[in-house]
Amino acid sequence: MISTSGISLRFGKRKLFSDVNITFSAGNCYGLIGANGSGKSTFLKILSGEIEPTSGDVIIAPGKRMAVLKQDQFAFDQYTAINTVIMGHKRLYAIIIEKDALYSKKDFSDKDGLRVSELEEEFGELNGWSAESDASKMLSDLGIPEALHYMQMDQLEEGVKVRVLLAQALFANPDILILDEPTNHLDIENCMWLEEFLCNFQNTAIVVSHDRHFLDKVCTHIADIDFEKIQLFPGNFTFWLEASELSLRQRMDSNKKIEAKREDLKSFIARFSANASKAKQATSRKKLLEKLTLDDIKPSSRKSPYINFEQAREAGNNILKIDKLSKKVDGQVMFKDLTITVERGDKIAFVGPNNILKTTLFEVLTKAISPDEGSFEWGVSTSQAYFPKENGMFFESTSTILRWLCDNAPNTDERDARAFLGRMLFSGEEALKAVNVLSGGERVRCMLSRMMRVQANVLILDHPTNHLDLESITALNRGLESFKGTILFASHDHQLIQTVANRIIEITPKGFVDRADTTFDEYLASENIKQQLHELYAS
Repeated sequence: MISTSGISLRFGKRKLFSDVNITFSAGNCYGLIGANGSGKSTFLKILSGEIEPTSGDVIIAPGKRMAVLKQDQFAFDQYTAINTVIMGHKRLYAIIIEKDALYSKKDFSDKDGLRVSELEEEFGELNGWSAESDASKMLSDLGIPEALHYMQMDQLEEGVKVRVLLAQALFANPDILILDEPTNHLDIENCMWLEEFLCNFQNTAIVVSHDRHFLDKVCTHIADIDFEKIQLFPGNFTFWLEASELSLRQRMDSNKKIEAKREDLKSFIARFSANASKAKQATSRKKLLEKLTLDDIKPSSRKSPYINFEQAREAGNNILKIDKLSKKVDGQVMFKDLTITVERGDKIAFVGPNNILKTTLFEVLTKAISPDEGSFEWGVSTSQAYFPKENGMFFESTSTILRWLCDNAPNTDERDARAFLGRMLFSGEEALKAVNVLSGGERVRCMLSRMMRVQANVLILDHPTNHLDLESITALNRGLESFKGTILFASHDHQLIQTVANRIIEITPKGFVDRADTTFDEYLASENIKQQLHELYAS
């Protein structure tokens, strides 16, 4: 369907990858992974023809249509949402424009009539008569109300625009689908819909995502950018991750017998081969997996930070009591009469489509802003560490990372800070970088370092996985799972919520649903909870 021949890319002296020879076949979904800055988005742009490689070629089967998720939210501001979606099929939209221009001519000639006849025939072959209804259905499936379908894009909110552009890429069943971070700005229901769409997609899909659950759900293969190469592996992200870790452990253990290694890998493959994200892929995947050897699975060259939260002291039984708490922002109700008791050991995921609501709640609980009504009280033995969603205010100085950590974490001298920062991948000269030039991911690692040094018994985290690469997300996930204290957090990372939370609270401006001892998957599947939420949102 689409393949590469000898693709290489250099930026000056820096080589991202070289001599890449890959075939992406129909019926498969490929997850492209790699460290931040490894060239994932750049490789997608090479495939789509947006940029040229240093050497090599991209080969697309004749007559195949490619669709790409656009990243520029302002590129279609002068068009309606419905037309923006239809523009995803360039040829169909071009026919519509040419037809309309010809029909509107005052001096319509016989030649124009012949041309219109040709266009109408091609229009019908491309299912043009159903294009508008198909586009409208896709917008509705992505949670965009019909009232917005014919509004201009410049009148829509950012989150709605993103979903319109996603609908544009998915429209009219493209032969090759390229998606860069498609789950950004999607709520849980939209993510689930997209997962189902891609699981049923019969053509070729290539995606970049930091959402591990999404990669596990939709991917039949992983394309890993590492060692300046791009290597294909059958299986989803979890298979690749565990296989890579297994390979690393076995290579480090020189005393382990080769036969034992083979049996271990064989057992591992057998466990994953029956866990296909697409049923029709199960047989072919099993054959591919059975051909794997230890030498095929190289351990990743990427490094993971060491994230481990400890408590200076354990909290008592009284953690937090929230009583009839209410707050408005710019006249809009965030929450009203919110009453919650947080118990010791609770790891609460706050979920729901309104991110501002969750951020507002955390800002109230950390006393950054005041509530309009009601009260809350932290237990006298609690100490809180807060990870805000927006952290720019912490990084406005020209201090080095080393000095920044000493200034922002108690009882931390430079010797302690150097050792600690090394575990967070700021070793040597990296620790002397100025904080005002750090990337988003580096800032997050600094904020997590600060939280760990505080050694609080209550952690409050507002979308902590934003800007992190997959290795750092996995390390954070494990750190939160092993933490013995209390956690209040919000995240779009399905796997983080599923593996960390032991209590789910969905807050709406009109009420909330609170479920303890419930996993996230159980919460999403509960018909009783769906009914409660339907009544809340409808009231």
